[in-house]
Amino acid sequence: MLEVDTTRRRYVDLTDAVRSFCGSHEDGLCNIFVPHATAGVAIIETGAGSDEDMVDTLERLLPRDDRYRHAHGSPGHGADHVLPAIVAPSITVPVSGGEPLLGTWQSVVLVDLNRDNPKRSVRLSFVGG
Repeated sequence: MLEVDTTRRRYVDLTDAVRSFCGSHEDGLCNIFVPHATAGVAIIETGAGSDEDMVDTLERLLPRDDRYRHAHGSPGHGADHVLPAIVAPSITVPVSGGEPLLGTWQSVVLVDLNRDNPKRSVRLSFVGG
């Protein structure tokens, strides 16, 4: 299990940790799961602006205001509970020869817009094929 702090970031690149985990396996599927009601994982290009575009888009889709019925926590916290409907809490990546079969520009990222809980866990599991 990975422990991730999102205090300063809305997304965290997990690709190196996923590659390291997969390196001890051969062929199969790697599942990346976030056991939180207010975070998700995605595959996206990072470092070329797409990552910031993703955050900006999610913040436009999920504004921080009082429209949400789920109203505890910081203002707009209800939006955090809607995020996993848009950014799923898990993804599965095929693995061959211990290497995740990600495309050239693909990275695995944890997405967390929630400011109330910056301590996150990410569970990695593997099914051999």
